[in-house]
Formats: sequence, C-alpha cells, structure tokens
Amino acid sequence: MPSSWTVLAVITVLTIYFCKNKRYRWFYIFAKTFRRDFRGFIVYVKTAITARLAKIRNETVVSVFESLVKKHPEKAAFLFEDETWTYAELNKFCNKIARYFRNEGYQKGDCIALMLENRPEYVGIWLGLSKIGVVTALINTNLTNDPLVHSVLAGKCKTIIFGSLYANVVKNVAKDLGFKSFYQFHESTTKEDFEVLPEFIDLRSKLSNISGDILSSRERVLADIQDPLLYIYTSGTTGLPKAAVVTSIRYMFAARGMTFVLRLKSNDVLYTPLPLYHSAGGMLGAGQAVLSGITVALRKKFSASNYWKDCAKYNCTVAQYIGEICRYILVAHNNVEPVKHPVRAILGNGLRPQLWKQFTEKFKIKEVYELYGATEGIANMINLDNQVGAVGFIPWHARWAYPVSLVKCNENTGEPLRDENGHCMECGINEPGLLIGKINQKKSIFAFQGYADQKATEKKILHNVFHDGDSYFNSGDVLVNDEYGYFYFRDRTGDTFRWKGENVSTAEVEAVISNLTQLSDTVVFGVEIPNSEGRAGMAAIVDAHNSLDLHLLSNSIKNNLPSYAVPMFIRVMNSVPLTGTFKLKKIELQADGYDINKVNDKIYFYDTKLKGYAELTKDIYEKIGNGTMNL
Repeated sequence: MPSSWTVLAVITVLTIYFCKNKRYRWFYIFAKTFRRDFRGFIVYVKTAITARLAKIRNETVVSVFESLVKKHPEKAAFLFEDETWTYAELNKFCNKIARYFRNEGYQKGDCIALMLENRPEYVGIWLGLSKIGVVTALINTNLTNDPLVHSVLAGKCKTIIFGSLYANVVKNVAKDLGFKSFYQFHESTTKEDFEVLPEFIDLRSKLSNISGDILSSRERVLADIQDPLLYIYTSGTTGLPKAAVVTSIRYMFAARGMTFVLRLKSNDVLYTPLPLYHSAGGMLGAGQAVLSGITVALRKKFSASNYWKDCAKYNCTVAQYIGEICRYILVAHNNVEPVKHPVRAILGNGLRPQLWKQFTEKFKIKEVYELYGATEGIANMINLDNQVGAVGFIPWHARWAYPVSLVKCNENTGEPLRDENGHCMECGINEPGLLIGKINQKKSIFAFQGYADQKATEKKILHNVFHDGDSYFNSGDVLVNDEYGYFYFRDRTGDTFRWKGENVSTAEVEAVISNLTQLSDTVVFGVEIPNSEGRAGMAAIVDAHNSLDLHLLSNSIKNNLPSYAVPMFIRVMNSVPLTGTFKLKKIELQADGYDINKVNDKIYFYDTKLKGYAELTKDIYEKIGNGTMNL
C-alpha cells in the first residue's frame, strides 16, 4: 500500500494541476452542460449511423421517398393553401416528370434549372428529375437579367423549368441562355388564369397526357448516394452566385439530422414559409416530408400577419424562421390580441438575442433551435437547449470527434493569421475568430463537395492549417465561443453581407452599378441599421464630373438586381480613399456609413414611397436612427 506521504504528494500534485488556469471549473462546466452534451451525442450518433447505413445500402433520396410512399400512400406529404398532397399523389406527379423528360432525351448527369414559387410541385419536379439521374439547379426567384443568366449557366443547365410568374423574366434572357426548349409550368390548373407564351412549352398540359404509374426498371436510373442531387446557390465571399453541390448523402444527413434534433414524430406538422430554393426551406423543411414521413405545410411567400394563422390552420407543431421573419411577426402583432397556435418549437437562424425572449414569451414558444451552417459547409451546428443568442455548441471535450475550430484572422480581410511555421493559430475562450471545419472526404459528414465550379471550390479550402497536409473548409464567418462550448455569431468576412434573409455579393452589385453608370470607382458594403437584422447595402460612387443621374440609376438597378440587393444608401463622392497599393479603403467607408454628421458628401436613401433615391436629410437620418422610418 502507498504510504501516507505518497498519497499526500499525489493529492498535492492534482490540486496544483486543477487549480492552475482554473482547471477545477472543468467539473462545474461538465455538470452544467451534461444534459446538453448527452442529447447532442445522441443526435450525432443517430445521424451518423443513419448516414452510414444509407451509404452501405446505397440508399438515395429517391429510394427513401419511395419507401415512404409504400408505407403510407394516403398520408399527407404537403399541405398547401386548400390542397392536400398525399405521398401517392406526389409520387405520381414525380413519375410524370421523370417519364416526360426522359422521353425528351434528358439523361443522367444533365442539369435542368428550376425557377418556381413555393408549392408541392416544386419538390415533385426536382424529385422526379432525380429518378432519371438529372440534377436540378434551384434558381433564386428574385434574379433577373445577367445574375439569372449567370446562375443558370453556372450549373451548366440544358434547359429551364419556370413558373408563369417568371415567364417575362425568362423571355428577356432567352437569347442569352440559348436553349432549344423552355418549359413553362403554370401555377394554376384553371386555363383562364394563365397564358403560356407561344415560344415556350406548356409543361402542365404536356404532363396531363403522361402516365403517373410506377416507373419500370428500364425507365429509371440506378443512382449512387454520392451522385449530385441538387445545385443550391450561395453568394460565397466573392463574385456572383455559386452552385453548391448537394449530393443524396448530404441531403439525407441534413434533413434526417434535423428530424432527430427536433424529435419529430409521425403526427407532427412542420410549417415553412421559407423559399424552397434555399437549403433551409428546401432541405431542412421540405426534407422532412421527403425523407422522414413528416407532413409539411408550405406557403408561397412569407406573410407576417398570416404566420400564426397558417400554423393554426394546418395544426403545425414546428415552424421555421429566419431572423427577419421574427422581427416582422413581432411588429405585425404589436397591438394584436394573443394568438393561438399549436407550435411548440421553432427552427432557423438569425434570431437576435434582443428579440429572443420577447418573441418566445409573447408567442409562448417552448423551444428555439437556432442553427448555424452553410449549404456547402462542414462546420454546421445547432443550439439544442434554448441558450439565448447561441448558434450552436461543441463541447471542448468532443472537438476531436467534430473538428471545428476558431482561428485568429485579420479583422479587415478575414484572412487567417499564420505563425512562424506557417500554421494557423487557434483562438482562446471568448476570442473572436474565423470558423473552419476539417475536411475528411472518407467520412460523409466531413466531406466537402464544393461547387460546380472547381476553381470556386478550391478558394474555400485552407491548406496546412494546423499540420502540413491537412485541409479545412473556410466558412468566411467570425464567431466566438465561451467556456461552455457555445458559439455566437459575430460577423461575416469577405465581400458579402446579409439583408432581408439573403446573402448579397458586393462584387455583383459593384459590377452592375459600374456597368450602368460607366463610373469605374464604385464601392459597395453593408451598414447596420438600428432595429434591423443584418446589414443594408450602401454604395459609394465617385462622380467627379457630376454626370450621375440618380433617377435613371434607380430604375436601372431595380431592373438588374434582386430587390434585397438594391443599395439602401448612395454616397456620391469626388474621389475615393485609396491605400498605398491603390486598393479601395472599403473599411474606412463602411465606418463612415450613412452618418451625415461625419460625411461631407451628399448621401441619398432609397425612399420606398417614391420608389427612388432622395437626399438624406437630418430629419430622415434621425427617424432611421430611432426606428420611426422603415427602409
């Protein structure tokens, strides 16, 4: 037996060890976060096992969906307006799509663009195309002209399916796209409600003559779980939208993982007013119907006043949001009687800490699942225990299993800083840093498929991060995490900002304004607006010869950019500040913002009533600051 002196020595050494740097808090932190970590562990294991089994069995999104059709053909897959789409009905529509486009000559590996409003047929179209191995590029319905052409061609699409709402938008770029055939799918079945343009194929009428019976083995394509399923577009950190590759395994991992997170049961109903061309609505939302047998209620377009009405109408137990949605709902119900709804949990991203308690208390929401992630990213996480403001968590003792890190970076450029060995340096507790995730192509959870453009894919990868030869995904976002393992979003690096729930590429807006004005020196950046989520766009334009026509610029911008990308402020300057290497000082301009007390140049704001730019006066500036004027 050890002597008493040995025991005392061991106790002394352990005491010193745990007292140093307050290591004794490990026990406190472990006790405080045990329930959270255990639940996270269960979700992670279930998701990993599901993904692993799917890979072994080579299950695809299509095969899982068809198994649900056999299991409960008469169960509601989607609820939309006054319609109920059962699994059998949805599958018949999918079969019609698959059979028609196969007969049209489209085959495995081809890509077809889809530009349609939220509705059950949206899912039916891409799901049907996937039965014959065709990849669907989900196009943002806000796009027009050059950005639209770029997105369609970036996916190397061979044609486009679009709703009648966007027929004229597509007609304007038809020559630039150069397709032999264009497919117009009218949203209504009532003929007097629509007109199919003569140069386009009436897809709805064509499908009426196609059988929805089960596809024969000759008609379908044997797909692999690693095959591309969808292209979902993201602004990225530079340039125009990029087509992020979503494989079957990635779609399954995201959708099924959320099923486990939300603890969804067969009698749950999920409500999503989010656009189906984004991963939040298209994967996390609609994916519950496609892969988990959960009924999903859809809305064409978000409406603050109808949000809770829809949830009550469809008896929804879970609802999706983005930060802006929550603010709009609060404003819409500011002086309204308490609303009644069956929602127990909400899922989304961007719910500001200032609104968190106000929203949950006013509308009696028990659970908030705030998440962080990117369509193509591998550093995704979620908040499981209602920690106000947190976008997710990763326990310190589990970083080896889920290798996500924060590294020191240049606060202006977002570029990671390197030590004398050329390696990145990890941040400490409560120190802001660039979020990165380790790439491991052998594991589906950590595999980075990237974009349709290989050059764009390579730009998102960091090499030799902590060791020579390793690779990490660069999220482009600055986060901070505390001693409990919670992560909090701080800012977005690079040349993008988020406004009205959408990512805006500054390079894209700068290019459009420069082309319209023929003025080369144009700088676009995001500025914070009091009581608003994200950052509004602001453009600093050099106009040394007073040739800028704001009225013409306003109309041209609206015709060439989505509404969310139109700059809310214009600063007209005689010259723009440059660095010693002749680079535009965007950070300096962003710091000035639209503060007329700091800026001598004329500043204009976009007046929604006038639908054009008007001079920013002190009175208007104060109204924007105190929240009495909405932009």
